[in-house]
Amino acid sequence: MPTAIITGITGQDGSYSAELLLANGYRVIGAVRNVQNANETLPPALIHGVELVAWNMLDQCHMAEVLAEYRPAEVYNFAAYSSGAGMFDNPVGIGEVNGLSIARILEAIRKVDATIRFCQASSSEMFNDATASPQSEETPFQPRSPYGAAKLYAHSMVGIYRQRYSLFACSAILFNHESPRHGLGFVTRKITQGAAKIKLGLANELRLGNLDARRDWGFAGDYVRAMWLMLQQPYAEDYVVATGETHSVRELCEIAFGHLGLDYRDYVREDAAVYRPAESVQLVGNSERARNQLGWVPEVGFREIVSMMVDADLRKLH
Repeated sequence: MPTAIITGITGQDGSYSAELLLANGYRVIGAVRNVQNANETLPPALIHGVELVAWNMLDQCHMAEVLAEYRPAEVYNFAAYSSGAGMFDNPVGIGEVNGLSIARILEAIRKVDATIRFCQASSSEMFNDATASPQSEETPFQPRSPYGAAKLYAHSMVGIYRQRYSLFACSAILFNHESPRHGLGFVTRKITQGAAKIKLGLANELRLGNLDARRDWGFAGDYVRAMWLMLQQPYAEDYVVATGETHSVRELCEIAFGHLGLDYRDYVREDAAVYRPAESVQLVGNSERARNQLGWVPEVGFREIVSMMVDADLRKLH
């Protein structure tokens, strides 16, 4: 039974990753800031399946102690300050946790057991001001937020440790990915919860920004499967993980409200205060390398993702 350590296990990606690894026969260790709090926020299906251990993203020595105690074959890092609405909040904290802490993890792995395989959850926010579309592993990075800049530092350190120390370390450049477990700071959950509230008579309208903004949205469960496949390869490489399709916020509204028998045009209002013009270059991922080398394809389509989220929000609000 191989052992895997997952940081950020209580979040969307960490919890789906834990479910996948448990289904594949792993012993799963959730590395968390506070074990008691994590026990209270884990999805019910994971409570008896995973072991939790205290983990400090700012303490390299403690990281090394945990690695030495549990001797994992694989480490997946999902711990991070969130993107979405919080990409400019606390830039120093974002730099520490989303950036410098990955250097701490890599250094701890190098010193404790250089055979440990490491996968970093990188981000399409590293491309944010890209000059070409779609974006692949060769597209130059141009972040324009503290979040994207910190993720780029971490991504660069993964490459440096792979090249300099021959660690099996790789980054999954994840484009937008959603699920019922995503936070309410993201427009997808704002829309699906808003539609559910209106259906239940708990709200009368939903105010949003630019309805014509487009994103490459996939399913979180599909994306963590790509990361697991990355660590099963003979060589470590970085991979773009994306659907290669874009959908507008308007289309998301149409599907979410339509799933409930409602017409979004009766309830959704564009709010000038949060309106942002569309990017000059569309952010959309080219995942050809992942498809060809990993045999990975996304299995859950956009309409299914949105419908799943609406149904989950209805259940929570009842």
